[in-house]
Amino acid sequence: MAAAPQEERSPSLDDCLKLLKGERDEQRLAGLLLVTKFCKNDDIVSLNKVYEAVGTHFLDRLFRTGSGSGDGVDNRDVYLQISITVLAAFCRVPEIASSEEMVSRIPLILEVMSKGITTNMLEDCYELLYLVSTACEAGLMTLINSGGLRVIAPQMSELPDGSHAMEVAIKILQLLVSKLDCGSMTIERFLELSLVIAAVARQFAVLHNALKFEALHLLSAVFSSEYSELLHEPLRSMPDNNWADYMRTGVVAILQNRVAPSEKLHALILAENMMSILGEKWLLGGVKLPNVDIPADRCLLLVLESSHVEISVLLNDLAYKKYEAPKDNSTAEDILLKQRYLPIVFSLVEKIIKYISSAGENEGTLSDEAVFQKVIKILNETVGAVFEYLRDAKEHGIKKGTDLLASVRVIGSYLAETPVACKEQVQDLLDYMLSVKGEDESSPFLSTCFLLPMLCQITMNAEGCKLLAYSRGDVAVVECLIKLIERCGESVDEDRSIFLACDTIMNILLKVLSSLR
Repeated sequence: MAAAPQEERSPSLDDCLKLLKGERDEQRLAGLLLVTKFCKNDDIVSLNKVYEAVGTHFLDRLFRTGSGSGDGVDNRDVYLQISITVLAAFCRVPEIASSEEMVSRIPLILEVMSKGITTNMLEDCYELLYLVSTACEAGLMTLINSGGLRVIAPQMSELPDGSHAMEVAIKILQLLVSKLDCGSMTIERFLELSLVIAAVARQFAVLHNALKFEALHLLSAVFSSEYSELLHEPLRSMPDNNWADYMRTGVVAILQNRVAPSEKLHALILAENMMSILGEKWLLGGVKLPNVDIPADRCLLLVLESSHVEISVLLNDLAYKKYEAPKDNSTAEDILLKQRYLPIVFSLVEKIIKYISSAGENEGTLSDEAVFQKVIKILNETVGAVFEYLRDAKEHGIKKGTDLLASVRVIGSYLAETPVACKEQVQDLLDYMLSVKGEDESSPFLSTCFLLPMLCQITMNAEGCKLLAYSRGDVAVVECLIKLIERCGESVDEDRSIFLACDTIMNILLKVLSSLR
């Protein structure tokens, strides 16, 4: 009987380790090649054994050979690919990723990336940078201080849409953004971040998977940072405005689909910043994506509807936390968080009020009467919810808070355009609104400033003057005028407020004189 043919044995980890411990470089290189073939990234134990067997000295020599310049070495790209792939695999072990040896390689990896390499090699470089940066603080700071943003930013637009390289690059940028502050920002970094925003905005628009939300979170983090306002000018100056259309498309996609409320809030943060950068007209516009047909007014309606929902939820939650919920540290922290988000959605509503009030003056404003009426209806409902929140605060005797001052401001913006609207609420709450103070105010001032445009208009008739006098608003306006004059018109807005206060007082005096005749 013939003997059965013996099956060829696959290489084992022990075979790799023997080669890696060999005296000749050829043996070690063969061992590394075997490692890349069958050693899984999540096999931490095996990766540790391989790392100890090969040693850092050989890895450094292999990397230098692959990344060096000049002639005399064949297959240089192959050596570089192997060394980077293996180093990235080793970084799956947290202890290796956080080691001084790996941290010290970050500048070298960035140098290789800046020279132009294949997409596969670039992906491994991103993996290595991400793993080292998440493994230890020293890794992240080395990445920042070695020019990580300078290298990665211009590469973003060249990465394939939705690729793994793009995914890891976005995660790296999330880490970088979390550590950047005003003190570390330079003109170059602002320009680099503007390139990042433009590239990530495209991913935010075209993708329909989890990476879309990673892009959203990165954009939201940048626009929520303390240096975000300094990014506005570089973004306005970008030669290609496609990024703004991509941003609108992504915002619409988030707001019109069933996603977590927190994701919608991130999208609203983007919308508020886009209007601050490009003006309220950004709300109306098409998109430049194939097979995507979005009406020009869709973004406006979605932002307003979502802001209305968010305001209602935030105000209800705030009222409950402040007046009914048990008082503890978690409640206080939750109140502060909601108070931080409230001005963002209020700002959106104020910007839309400003835009709608200019209908007929600016090109691109709403021309569809049905849409216009829908916008007015939502605004009325939103302002009604804010009035109810202020009524609650009045009943509880609370007059101080950033949330209350922001509420008076949004009501003032609305009533400036429609001073006869919400007549009953104004009659009921005018005295209270004039008494609201910000956290840093010793006496009411800003609340009166916010209401001056409305007060100036309603005092043009006797009924409005009576309401103001009944609410002691005449005294509030005089006190406000004195403070404005003392501040010597520190801004254009304050100059305007001085004129409005003077006009309001003149209206009252004229009505008094008229009644005496």
